[in-house]
Amino acid sequence: MTDASRGRFEATVSGRVQGVGFRWFVLDRATELGLDGWVANAPDGTVVCVAEGERRLLAALETSLRSGPAGSRVDAVRTVWTAPTGRGGGFHIRSLGHGGD
Repeated sequence: MTDASRGRFEATVSGRVQGVGFRWFVLDRATELGLDGWVANAPDGTVVCVAEGERRLLAALETSLRSGPAGSRVDAVRTVWTAPTGRGGGFHIRSLGHGGD
C-alpha cells in the first residue's frame, strides 16, 4: 500500500539555469528538506530534477525551483508527478546529460 503523503516528481527547468549554481541550489534545498533524488544539467540547456519524499516537502522544493538562485532566470518549470519508488539514498548531483532512472 502506498502512503498517500509521499510522492515523486520529475521537473524540467528552463531559462538561464546552467552555469549559475542552479544544481547546487537544488542540492542544498532538497537536502535541507530531507528529500531523495537527483539533479542534473541536460544537453538542451535545461536542468532536470527528480525528487521523492513527503508531498508537502516536494511542493516546497517545486516552489524553490520556480525561483532559483541569484543570477538564474527561470522561464518555465514542467513537473510530472508519479508514484514514489521507495528508493532512498539522499539527494545528489548527477553528471551532464544523465539519462534518468
